[in-house]
Amino acid sequence: MGLPRPPERFERVYSAPEPPSRGRRPRVLAAVVALAAFALAAAAVFVLVPGDGEDRRPAAGASPSGRAAADPDGSAAPGASTPAPSPSRPSAPAPPSSGGPQPITSLPGPCDTVPRATVERLVPDAERRQSSNSTLTTCTYSSTGRDFRWLRVEARLYAPGDTATPVEDARRYFGAQWTQAHEPTLERTVTLERERGLGDEAFRWFKIDKGQPTVVGQVTMRIRNVVVTVAYSEQARGADAARARERACLANADAVAREVRSRLR
Repeated sequence: MGLPRPPERFERVYSAPEPPSRGRRPRVLAAVVALAAFALAAAAVFVLVPGDGEDRRPAAGASPSGRAAADPDGSAAPGASTPAPSPSRPSAPAPPSSGGPQPITSLPGPCDTVPRATVERLVPDAERRQSSNSTLTTCTYSSTGRDFRWLRVEARLYAPGDTATPVEDARRYFGAQWTQAHEPTLERTVTLERERGLGDEAFRWFKIDKGQPTVVGQVTMRIRNVVVTVAYSEQARGADAARARERACLANADAVAREVRSRLR
């Protein structure tokens, strides 16, 4: 029996730990991502879902689009912001008003304003004289018979093309005629008074000629920018006869004035 053999030295080779297998990494990463997504979803639900079962509605006074709500009548709701007004621009001057009657621009023929029948009734077998220009016309009818009768129609125009204030100029002329009638020199006034309902303004005047056995009934009227004077005269011997003819003379002059007025348009 021989000597025992010494034990042999055993040397173990060191090897590093093996890395995890490739199939294990995706499973761990997927679990982490899923956990994070769940946490975010839970946070979103907590924020969006109203608490205590109440509905989240738009605040009063605001529309869903975020604009201030308006009342049904169009006025802004209390607390709603109102847009600032835009700066005002100076407005252009208003044009002259075209309402109301316009000024008369021309006169009819001097003897075209009184119908022939009226002339024959007041001044039978009359002799006619006339004169005219663009702003003044005169027509006179004188009887040729035994009884003297006389009718005169005068129209004065203040043309818009000649003055900037035709109506005002006619008004001033009418006022001057009214004043002059209060200071007669060749006549004796019996009646002088304003007359309503004839043109824009009018007055009538009954007078007796001094030194002549004649009486005159006269009507002066203004129609916008035209002043018309109608005078009717006839014989009347004596003061009593003259006064007796007052009503008839004024009625004749008034009737002619109304016929002239109808021709001025």
